[in-house]
Amino acid sequence: MIVCVCRRVSDREIQRQAAAGCSSFDELQMETGLATCCGRCESCARDVFSRAQTHGTVALIQGAPHVTLQGRTAA
Repeated sequence: MIVCVCRRVSDREIQRQAAAGCSSFDELQMETGLATCCGRCESCARDVFSRAQTHGTVALIQGAPHVTLQGRTAA
């Protein structure tokens, strides 16, 4: 799902950044431009980033099966 329409940043990109070692929301913004234009996505982006840090590489798409970045299904 697209989280930031202005910069075309998806939840999966946020998860990839977290898995690659992005350690703060400020760093995520520097890497992606997320929430730096209109700012409407910031709360959703922070939530997705927080969940990605907490759950590692598990995808956090509500209503969809959880899938790791390696393509294996997680419970």
